[in-house]
Amino acid sequence: VLCLHQAVSLQKYVPDFMLVLNNISFRYDADEVLKSISIKIPQGSHLSVIGASGCGKSTLLKIIYGLYSPLTGTIHRNDKPLLGPDFNIIPGEDFMKFVAQDFDLMPFITARENVGKYLSNFYPEEKEQRSLELLETVEMTAFADIKPQYLSGGQQQRIALARALAKEPEILLLDEPFSHIDNFQKNNLRRKLFAYLKEKNITCIVATHDSTDALSFADTALILNKGNIVASGPPQSLFLNPPDAYTASLFGDVNVFDASLFTAKTQKQTICIYPHELKVDARGILKVQVVKSYFKGSHWLIEAKFNEMNLLFEHPASLEKETHIRLQPLTEVLQRRV
Repeated sequence: VLCLHQAVSLQKYVPDFMLVLNNISFRYDADEVLKSISIKIPQGSHLSVIGASGCGKSTLLKIIYGLYSPLTGTIHRNDKPLLGPDFNIIPGEDFMKFVAQDFDLMPFITARENVGKYLSNFYPEEKEQRSLELLETVEMTAFADIKPQYLSGGQQQRIALARALAKEPEILLLDEPFSHIDNFQKNNLRRKLFAYLKEKNITCIVATHDSTDALSFADTALILNKGNIVASGPPQSLFLNPPDAYTASLFGDVNVFDASLFTAKTQKQTICIYPHELKVDARGILKVQVVKSYFKGSHWLIEAKFNEMNLLFEHPASLEKETHIRLQPLTEVLQRRV
Protein backbone atom coordinates (compact mmCIF):
# COMPACT_ATOMS: atom_id res chain seq x y z
CA VAL A 1 0.00 0.00 0.00
CA LEU A 2 1.28 3.42 -0.89
CA CYS A 3 1.88 5.60 2.13
CA LEU A 4 1.26 9.31 1.66
CA HIS A 5 1.35 12.04 4.27
CA GLN A 6 2.16 15.70 4.78
CA ALA A 7 5.04 17.39 6.51
CA VAL A 8 6.51 14.26 8.05
CA SER A 9 10.23 14.37 8.75
CA LEU A 10 11.99 11.34 7.25
CA GLN A 11 14.89 10.50 9.53
CA LYS A 12 15.93 7.49 7.50
CA TYR A 13 15.06 6.48 3.97
CA VAL A 14 13.14 3.21 3.78
CA PRO A 15 14.66 1.03 1.00
CA ASP A 16 11.25 -0.49 0.11
CA PHE A 17 10.30 2.85 -1.38
CA MET A 18 11.67 3.69 -4.81
CA LEU A 19 10.84 7.39 -4.54
CA VAL A 20 10.49 9.63 -1.48
CA LEU A 21 9.44 13.28 -1.47
CA ASN A 22 9.87 15.07 1.83
CA ASN A 23 8.34 18.45 2.64
CA ILE A 24 8.34 19.75 -0.94
CA SER A 25 7.21 23.36 -1.39
CA PHE A 26 7.31 25.55 -4.49
CA ARG A 27 6.17 28.96 -5.61
CA TYR A 28 5.92 30.98 -8.80
CA ASP A 29 6.92 34.50 -7.75
CA ALA A 30 4.59 35.28 -4.82
CA ASP A 31 2.16 32.42 -5.43
CA GLU A 32 2.84 29.27 -3.41
CA VAL A 33 1.83 26.36 -5.65
CA LEU A 34 2.87 23.38 -3.49
CA LYS A 35 2.92 23.29 0.30
CA SER A 36 4.87 20.73 2.34
CA ILE A 37 4.20 17.74 0.08
CA SER A 38 5.53 14.42 1.40
CA ILE A 39 5.05 11.15 -0.50
CA LYS A 40 6.49 7.64 -0.40
CA ILE A 41 6.10 5.62 -3.60
CA PRO A 42 7.01 1.91 -3.75
CA GLN A 43 8.68 0.35 -6.77
CA GLY A 44 6.20 -0.58 -9.48
CA SER A 45 3.21 1.19 -7.93
CA HIS A 46 0.87 3.55 -9.77
CA LEU A 47 -0.08 6.88 -8.23
CA SER A 48 -2.75 9.22 -9.63
CA VAL A 49 -2.49 12.86 -8.61
CA ILE A 50 -5.90 14.43 -9.12
CA GLY A 51 -7.36 17.84 -8.42
CA ALA A 52 -8.86 20.93 -9.98
CA SER A 53 -6.96 22.97 -12.57
CA GLY A 54 -4.22 25.01 -10.93
CA CYS A 55 -3.91 22.79 -7.85
CA GLY A 56 -0.23 21.99 -8.56
CA LYS A 57 -0.40 18.59 -10.32
CA SER A 58 1.81 19.46 -13.30
CA THR A 59 4.25 21.43 -11.15
CA LEU A 60 4.71 18.44 -8.86
CA LEU A 61 5.65 16.21 -11.82
CA LYS A 62 8.11 18.79 -13.13
CA ILE A 63 9.82 18.98 -9.74
CA ILE A 64 10.08 15.18 -9.52
CA TYR A 65 11.56 15.00 -13.02
CA GLY A 66 14.08 17.76 -12.27
CA LEU A 67 12.80 20.62 -14.40
CA TYR A 68 12.21 22.80 -11.33
CA SER A 69 14.04 23.02 -8.03
CA PRO A 70 11.79 22.98 -4.96
CA LEU A 71 11.78 25.94 -2.62
CA THR A 72 12.06 23.54 0.33
CA GLY A 73 12.36 19.79 0.77
CA THR A 74 14.20 16.86 -0.75
CA ILE A 75 13.61 14.04 -3.24
CA HIS A 76 15.35 10.66 -2.98
CA ARG A 77 15.40 7.70 -5.30
CA ASN A 78 16.71 4.51 -3.69
CA ASP A 79 18.45 6.51 -0.95
CA LYS A 80 20.15 8.87 -3.44
CA PRO A 81 19.14 12.55 -3.65
CA LEU A 82 17.65 13.88 -6.89
CA LEU A 83 18.78 17.42 -7.60
CA GLY A 84 17.02 19.91 -9.83
CA PRO A 85 18.28 22.42 -12.41
CA ASP A 86 20.15 24.40 -9.73
CA PHE A 87 22.66 21.54 -9.70
CA ASN A 88 22.35 19.98 -13.19
CA ILE A 89 23.28 21.63 -16.48
CA ILE A 90 20.82 19.38 -18.32
CA PRO A 91 17.55 18.98 -16.36
CA GLY A 92 15.86 15.62 -16.12
CA GLU A 93 16.92 12.11 -15.08
CA ASP A 94 18.02 9.25 -17.36
CA PHE A 95 16.04 6.60 -15.48
CA MET A 96 12.87 8.69 -15.62
CA LYS A 97 10.65 9.72 -18.53
CA PHE A 98 8.19 12.60 -18.54
CA VAL A 99 5.35 12.92 -21.05
CA ALA A 100 4.26 16.55 -20.83
CA GLN A 101 1.13 18.12 -22.26
CA ASP A 102 3.08 19.71 -25.14
CA PHE A 103 4.46 16.25 -26.24
CA ASP A 104 7.86 17.73 -27.33
CA LEU A 105 8.03 15.67 -30.56
CA MET A 106 10.42 16.37 -33.43
CA PRO A 107 8.05 17.64 -36.17
CA PHE A 108 10.20 16.88 -39.22
CA ILE A 109 11.01 13.21 -38.58
CA THR A 110 8.51 10.33 -38.74
CA ALA A 111 6.53 8.80 -35.90
CA ARG A 112 8.79 5.73 -36.07
CA GLU A 113 11.92 7.90 -35.84
CA ASN A 114 10.50 9.87 -32.93
CA VAL A 115 9.85 6.67 -30.98
CA GLY A 116 13.37 5.39 -31.66
CA LYS A 117 15.04 8.73 -30.96
CA TYR A 118 16.78 7.56 -27.76
CA LEU A 119 17.54 4.01 -28.89
CA SER A 120 21.07 3.05 -29.96
CA ASN A 121 21.93 3.18 -33.67
CA PHE A 122 24.47 0.39 -33.14
CA TYR A 123 21.60 -2.11 -33.22
CA PRO A 124 19.40 -0.92 -36.12
CA GLU A 125 17.31 -4.09 -36.35
CA GLU A 126 16.52 -4.08 -32.64
CA LYS A 127 15.77 -0.36 -32.81
CA GLU A 128 13.36 -0.87 -35.70
CA GLN A 129 11.62 -3.80 -34.01
CA ARG A 130 11.27 -1.96 -30.70
CA SER A 131 9.87 1.17 -32.39
CA LEU A 132 7.25 -0.83 -34.28
CA GLU A 133 6.27 -2.83 -31.19
CA LEU A 134 5.56 0.36 -29.26
CA LEU A 135 3.70 1.96 -32.15
CA GLU A 136 1.51 -1.14 -32.18
CA THR A 137 0.95 -0.82 -28.42
CA VAL A 138 -0.42 2.70 -28.88
CA GLU A 139 -2.27 1.70 -32.06
CA MET A 140 -0.20 3.95 -34.36
CA THR A 141 1.41 1.36 -36.67
CA ALA A 142 -0.46 2.73 -39.70
CA PHE A 143 1.13 6.14 -39.11
CA ALA A 144 4.73 4.95 -38.60
CA ASP A 145 6.08 6.90 -41.56
CA ILE A 146 4.03 10.07 -41.04
CA LYS A 147 5.61 13.17 -39.51
CA PRO A 148 3.96 14.51 -36.32
CA GLN A 149 3.23 17.87 -37.94
CA TYR A 150 0.64 16.10 -40.10
CA LEU A 151 -0.99 14.21 -37.21
CA SER A 152 -3.77 15.18 -34.81
CA GLY A 153 -3.15 16.08 -31.18
CA GLY A 154 -4.36 12.68 -30.03
CA GLN A 155 -2.09 10.87 -32.48
CA GLN A 156 0.88 12.96 -31.35
CA GLN A 157 0.06 12.15 -27.74
CA ARG A 158 0.18 8.43 -28.49
CA ILE A 159 3.57 8.81 -30.19
CA ALA A 160 4.87 10.66 -27.13
CA LEU A 161 3.72 7.79 -24.90
CA ALA A 162 5.46 5.23 -27.13
CA ARG A 163 8.68 7.27 -27.18
CA ALA A 164 8.71 7.48 -23.38
CA LEU A 165 8.67 3.68 -23.18
CA ALA A 166 11.24 3.01 -25.93
CA LYS A 167 14.16 3.00 -23.53
CA GLU A 168 12.33 1.45 -20.61
CA PRO A 169 12.30 3.87 -17.65
CA GLU A 170 12.20 2.99 -13.98
CA ILE A 171 9.76 5.83 -13.38
CA LEU A 172 7.21 7.22 -15.83
CA LEU A 173 5.58 10.62 -15.26
CA LEU A 174 2.43 11.33 -17.26
CA ASP A 175 0.77 14.74 -17.35
CA GLU A 176 -2.85 14.40 -18.57
CA PRO A 177 -1.72 11.52 -20.84
CA PHE A 178 -5.07 10.88 -22.58
CA SER A 179 -6.48 14.40 -22.78
CA HIS A 180 -6.29 14.64 -26.59
CA ILE A 181 -7.36 11.08 -27.39
CA ASP A 182 -10.88 10.18 -28.51
CA ASN A 183 -12.98 8.26 -25.98
CA PHE A 184 -13.39 5.18 -28.18
CA GLN A 185 -9.58 4.84 -28.39
CA LYS A 186 -8.78 6.12 -24.90
CA ASN A 187 -10.28 3.25 -22.92
CA ASN A 188 -8.49 0.48 -24.81
CA LEU A 189 -5.21 2.41 -24.83
CA ARG A 190 -5.42 2.98 -21.07
CA ARG A 191 -5.91 -0.72 -20.41
CA LYS A 192 -2.99 -1.71 -22.64
CA LEU A 193 -0.63 0.96 -21.30
CA PHE A 194 -1.17 0.38 -17.58
CA ALA A 195 -1.08 -3.40 -18.04
CA TYR A 196 2.27 -2.99 -19.80
CA LEU A 197 3.63 -0.81 -16.98
CA LYS A 198 2.57 -3.35 -14.35
CA GLU A 199 4.11 -6.20 -16.33
CA LYS A 200 7.41 -4.33 -16.54
CA ASN A 201 7.23 -3.15 -12.89
CA ILE A 202 7.53 0.50 -13.96
CA THR A 203 6.62 3.05 -11.30
CA CYS A 204 4.06 5.47 -12.73
CA ILE A 205 2.79 8.85 -11.52
CA VAL A 206 -0.14 10.34 -13.44
CA ALA A 207 -1.38 13.90 -13.07
CA THR A 208 -4.97 13.84 -14.28
CA HIS A 209 -8.41 15.35 -14.02
CA ASP A 210 -9.99 12.14 -15.34
CA SER A 211 -11.30 10.03 -12.47
CA THR A 212 -11.08 6.85 -14.61
CA ASP A 213 -7.28 7.09 -14.50
CA ALA A 214 -7.46 6.90 -10.72
CA LEU A 215 -10.39 4.57 -10.11
CA SER A 216 -9.47 1.85 -12.61
CA PHE A 217 -5.69 1.92 -12.79
CA ALA A 218 -4.09 3.59 -9.75
CA ASP A 219 -2.95 1.80 -6.61
CA THR A 220 -3.27 5.08 -4.73
CA ALA A 221 -4.85 8.45 -5.40
CA LEU A 222 -3.45 11.71 -4.08
CA ILE A 223 -5.94 14.60 -3.90
CA LEU A 224 -4.45 18.09 -4.27
CA ASN A 225 -6.29 21.33 -3.53
CA LYS A 226 -4.52 24.69 -3.70
CA GLY A 227 -1.13 23.03 -3.29
CA ASN A 228 -2.07 20.91 -0.27
CA ILE A 229 -2.64 17.18 0.07
CA VAL A 230 -6.23 17.03 1.29
CA ALA A 231 -6.74 13.26 0.98
CA SER A 232 -4.87 10.13 -0.07
CA GLY A 233 -5.40 6.41 -0.18
CA PRO A 234 -6.79 3.63 -2.36
CA PRO A 235 -9.03 5.30 -4.98
CA GLN A 236 -11.91 2.92 -4.24
CA SER A 237 -11.90 4.02 -0.59
CA LEU A 238 -11.83 7.70 -1.49
CA PHE A 239 -14.73 7.18 -3.90
CA LEU A 240 -16.88 5.18 -1.48
CA ASN A 241 -16.08 7.40 1.52
CA PRO A 242 -15.13 10.85 0.22
CA PRO A 243 -13.84 12.99 3.11
CA ASP A 244 -15.35 16.16 1.63
CA ALA A 245 -17.35 17.56 -1.29
CA TYR A 246 -14.21 18.62 -3.16
CA THR A 247 -12.84 15.06 -3.22
CA ALA A 248 -16.22 13.61 -4.20
CA SER A 249 -16.61 16.13 -7.05
CA LEU A 250 -13.39 14.90 -8.66
CA PHE A 251 -15.08 11.55 -9.29
CA GLY A 252 -18.12 13.05 -11.01
CA ASP A 253 -21.43 14.71 -10.17
CA VAL A 254 -22.23 14.82 -6.47
CA ASN A 255 -25.07 16.04 -4.27
CA VAL A 256 -24.18 17.65 -0.96
CA PHE A 257 -26.87 17.43 1.74
CA ASP A 258 -27.18 18.67 5.27
CA ALA A 259 -26.40 15.60 7.40
CA SER A 260 -29.28 16.38 9.76
CA LEU A 261 -31.73 15.42 6.99
CA PHE A 262 -30.89 11.77 7.51
CA THR A 263 -29.76 11.44 11.13
CA ALA A 264 -29.12 13.38 14.29
CA LYS A 265 -26.42 10.93 15.36
CA THR A 266 -23.47 12.36 13.49
CA GLN A 267 -20.85 15.04 13.92
CA LYS A 268 -20.74 15.64 10.17
CA GLN A 269 -22.34 18.80 8.84
CA THR A 270 -22.79 17.53 5.28
CA ILE A 271 -23.07 14.21 3.44
CA CYS A 272 -21.99 13.65 -0.18
CA ILE A 273 -24.21 11.38 -2.27
CA TYR A 274 -23.59 10.50 -5.93
CA PRO A 275 -26.50 10.46 -8.42
CA HIS A 276 -26.45 6.65 -8.71
CA GLU A 277 -26.88 6.36 -4.94
CA LEU A 278 -30.34 7.99 -4.96
CA LYS A 279 -33.38 5.87 -5.80
CA VAL A 280 -37.09 6.63 -6.28
CA ASP A 281 -38.95 5.55 -3.15
CA ALA A 282 -42.55 6.47 -2.27
CA ARG A 283 -41.48 6.72 1.40
CA GLY A 284 -38.25 8.60 0.66
CA ILE A 285 -37.07 11.52 2.77
CA LEU A 286 -36.41 13.80 -0.22
CA LYS A 287 -39.49 15.22 -1.94
CA VAL A 288 -38.34 16.64 -5.29
CA GLN A 289 -39.73 18.12 -8.49
CA VAL A 290 -38.27 17.03 -11.84
CA VAL A 291 -36.57 19.79 -13.84
CA LYS A 292 -35.05 17.93 -16.78
CA SER A 293 -34.01 14.46 -17.98
CA TYR A 294 -30.71 13.75 -19.75
CA PHE A 295 -30.19 10.54 -21.73
CA LYS A 296 -26.87 8.88 -20.78
CA GLY A 297 -27.12 5.64 -22.79
CA SER A 298 -27.49 3.02 -20.05
CA HIS A 299 -29.70 5.29 -17.93
CA TRP A 300 -31.21 8.76 -17.59
CA LEU A 301 -29.71 11.50 -15.42
CA ILE A 302 -32.53 13.42 -13.81
CA GLU A 303 -32.16 16.98 -12.58
CA ALA A 304 -34.63 17.85 -9.84
CA LYS A 305 -35.42 20.59 -7.37
CA PHE A 306 -35.23 19.91 -3.65
CA ASN A 307 -36.15 22.93 -1.54
CA GLU A 308 -33.75 25.58 -2.81
CA MET A 309 -31.13 23.24 -4.27
CA ASN A 310 -30.82 21.34 -7.54
CA LEU A 311 -29.88 17.70 -7.25
CA LEU A 312 -29.10 14.88 -9.68
CA PHE A 313 -30.13 11.23 -9.60
CA GLU A 314 -30.09 8.30 -12.02
CA HIS A 315 -33.22 6.56 -13.26
CA PRO A 316 -33.89 3.83 -15.86
CA ALA A 317 -36.38 6.04 -17.75
CA SER A 318 -37.04 9.67 -18.56
CA LEU A 319 -39.35 11.58 -16.19
CA GLU A 320 -41.80 14.31 -17.13
CA LYS A 321 -40.89 17.87 -16.17
CA GLU A 322 -42.52 19.10 -12.92
CA THR A 323 -43.32 15.54 -11.80
CA HIS A 324 -43.22 15.25 -7.98
CA ILE A 325 -41.50 12.16 -6.60
CA ARG A 326 -39.65 11.07 -3.48
CA LEU A 327 -36.05 9.90 -3.31
CA GLN A 328 -34.08 7.95 -0.74
CA PRO A 329 -30.32 7.35 -0.52
CA LEU A 330 -29.25 3.71 -0.53
CA THR A 331 -29.20 2.29 3.00
CA GLU A 332 -25.60 1.11 2.77
CA VAL A 333 -24.49 4.57 1.62
CA LEU A 334 -25.99 6.26 4.67
CA GLN A 335 -24.51 3.60 6.96
CA ARG A 336 -21.09 4.16 5.45
CA ARG A 337 -21.06 7.97 5.42
CA VAL A 338 -23.15 9.17 8.33
